[in-house]
Amino acid sequence: MKSYIAKPNEIERKWYIIDAEGKKLGRLASEIAKILRGKNKPTYTPHVDTGDHVIIINAEKIELTGKKLEQKTYKYHTGHPGGLREISYKELMANNPEKAIRLAIKGMLPKNSLGRNMIKKLKVYQGTEHNHSAQKPEKYEI
Repeated sequence: MKSYIAKPNEIERKWYIIDAEGKKLGRLASEIAKILRGKNKPTYTPHVDTGDHVIIINAEKIELTGKKLEQKTYKYHTGHPGGLREISYKELMANNPEKAIRLAIKGMLPKNSLGRNMIKKLKVYQGTEHNHSAQKPEKYEI
C-alpha cells in the first residue's frame, strides 16, 4: 500500500472559531498549533501546510496558572546595541493580549518558512467581534 502525500492544491481549508474565555494559555496554544499544522486531519503531511484557519475571540479573558502572570517575562531585542528589552506578562496581557496568545502559538510551530505561513492563518481578537463572518467559521470546542 502506498503512503498518501497531500498536495498543496488538493487541500481543503476550514475556518474555526475558538472562544478563549477561561482557557489556560498553554493548553489552548498547543491545540491551536495542531489545527494550524493540520495534525487533526487524516491527510496530515509534515512538509505541506495542511492546516486550517483559526479565529480566537475573547483574548483578554485567557488565564495563566500559578504565579506566571507576575513572574513570567517576554524578552525581545530591538536590533541596536544594548537593545534587549523585557516586559512582564501582566503588562503584556493588560496592553496587548493578542500578542501574548500569538507568541505562545508561534513558539509551538516549526521555525522555518512553513511555520511562517502557518501563523498567517491565525486571527486573534479582543472581545467577541470579528470580521470573518463571510467565511462561515465553525465553532471548535477544546
